[in-house]
Amino acid sequence: MRLYNLLILIIAALYSCANETITEETSEFIPEPSGPYIKVLGVAQDAGYPQANCRKACCAKVWSGEVEKILVVSLALIDPSNNDAWLFEATPDFIEQVHELEDYNLKGIFLTHGHIGHYTGLMHLGREAMGANNMPVYSMPRMAEFLTNNGPWSQLVSMNNIEVKMLQNDSVVILNENLRVTPMLVPHRDEYTETVGFKIEGPDKTLVFIPDIDKWEKMDQDIKNIVTQSDYALLDGTFYDGEELPGRDMSEFPHPFIVESINLFGDLSLQDRSKIHFIHFNHTNPLLDLQSPQSNQVISQGYKLSYQGLLIEL
Repeated sequence: MRLYNLLILIIAALYSCANETITEETSEFIPEPSGPYIKVLGVAQDAGYPQANCRKACCAKVWSGEVEKILVVSLALIDPSNNDAWLFEATPDFIEQVHELEDYNLKGIFLTHGHIGHYTGLMHLGREAMGANNMPVYSMPRMAEFLTNNGPWSQLVSMNNIEVKMLQNDSVVILNENLRVTPMLVPHRDEYTETVGFKIEGPDKTLVFIPDIDKWEKMDQDIKNIVTQSDYALLDGTFYDGEELPGRDMSEFPHPFIVESINLFGDLSLQDRSKIHFIHFNHTNPLLDLQSPQSNQVISQGYKLSYQGLLIEL
């Protein structure tokens, strides 16, 4: 077994809730859930891990083979009852992530916003690659306009590779009798499009997915209420703290630092803190190293770290 996945499995087992199924990417230990579930297909920030032109020690570990590449943030929503699946985010790692769904009918793609790690994988739906036929792409109004009116994405629309499905804030999309998805606007550097998180409702559980946001206090809604009213919350964990990018102005990359989030959520009960799985890690984030003191500190306070292959039953 690969050392990285073994460490993930051990830590996840130690800190998982009793009602949550966690496994690595294979089905060696736990079979596919019988009901709808989420599979985490990637946990890295938009540019992935390692990043282009990165000469830091963190990236050198990947090039040397010491640790494995980590894919960009993406989720799969899977319903085994009819072998249907929906993808959340079309990332630069679209090829590998769609391969994970080869046994399912890909019924659509939900996009959070127009930054490179979240929509550029759509290019693989075009005639140069998959040549998809009217693949539903669920997006908010500005995102839909961006895709429709700007090449090369507009060619996907004009050639019927994708069918843009307009979302509205807080408006429920019913996928089938068991599954519902609701977008919620969040503030985040909206240069080209608005940004949303998603509430994903299954027959028994609700999961909130907010991979990108400027700061929690800028939300119209109280993020702590969102956490307490959900069963799982996969939340922006891009940077551990403000010292992560020496020589760069961190105000240009507004995200809630992990240390800020821990302080904000610190008064929640242990049960509620255990719902939070940080995700969307920059390549410099020490939480990518599960043996780091920072990872141990976060986990010891009841929080969890998302990883590729994580399964969450809904």
